[in-house]
Amino acid sequence: MLHDEGGTGRPILLLHGLMGSARTWRRHVAWLREHGHVYTFDAAGHGRPAPRELTTEAFVADLAMHLHEIIEPLVVIGHSMGALHAWCLAAAHPQRVAALVLEDMAPDFRGRTAANWATMIAQWPQPFPSEAAVLDYFGPVAGRYFLDSFVRRDDGWHLHGDVATFRDISEEWGSRHFWEEWNSIRVPALLLEGEFTITPEGQMRQMATRPGTDHVLVEGAGHLVHDDRPAEYRAAVECFLTAHALPGGPG
Repeated sequence: MLHDEGGTGRPILLLHGLMGSARTWRRHVAWLREHGHVYTFDAAGHGRPAPRELTTEAFVADLAMHLHEIIEPLVVIGHSMGALHAWCLAAAHPQRVAALVLEDMAPDFRGRTAANWATMIAQWPQPFPSEAAVLDYFGPVAGRYFLDSFVRRDDGWHLHGDVATFRDISEEWGSRHFWEEWNSIRVPALLLEGEFTITPEGQMRQMATRPGTDHVLVEGAGHLVHDDRPAEYRAAVECFLTAHALPGGPG
């Protein structure tokens, strides 16, 4: 579940989004190694069993359990669901987290439902017979994300989890908010928001009013900011890591 991607210095943990996998970070691991010892993580329910209760607390507890070998406080970089888990980890285990980089996620999706979205996913033409078929169906950015996440079998590429699990993870976000967890955090944070975000209007800007928080709106980017605008994403993350001179970095 926890993958050692190499590097030296402060530990940097990468958390993927809903329906993603640790492999979705592979295009960024090399340059992040210049800033520390990089780890990636496969969330529960994504290629392995989900928690009995599909709550954010259960996913964060599973994550914390797998971090026992890392002693130093972590720089946690998360996308979407991974961003939520990152700041909830910092709220529940403040001694474990030194800084946060959070991509395109907000605290309050109450009133939204994932039912129609889940119905659409259930209708995907699985298995996809080839890499080209995945890219043709989803496009070059989302297609690479899913190629890094799907399971390849003899008959083609399959979803790596249950649609009902993915639906219920998202449905929880529509029934509660995570402002209290966010406001309890005291470590530096960088918020990266795509111009074509999935988050409720203005929430990431509101998050940025918390002291010690930087907010960057990445023009032209969709929800997958790190793959949609990789140069801008890298520049913002490296600027943040350098500006805060976080302890334990290389050199």
